[in-house]
Amino acid sequence: MTQANYLDGNAAAGALSEFFAVDITAAVGQCNGCGRTGVFAEARLYVDAPGLVARCAGCDGVLLRVVTTTNDTYLDLRGLTYLRISNSPG
Repeated sequence: MTQANYLDGNAAAGALSEFFAVDITAAVGQCNGCGRTGVFAEARLYVDAPGLVARCAGCDGVLLRVVTTTNDTYLDLRGLTYLRISNSPG
């Protein structure tokens, strides 16, 4: 996988808005693989796969996947230890 093929995590905002009522790109998550913590916007988003694949900027491990089929949309978050969303606006 070449590094030039990815977008930043902000590009996932539209697809993730189907699941979350807040801007998820500002949420802080921890990679289950290397323990790196950062805002989701720093993730590397690959759109060439069937669906969206967000990878850790530190270890390139898969953080989340979003796949949409004719009838359903699947959200796989198993690459995140946690995802922290602020309760405070702004």
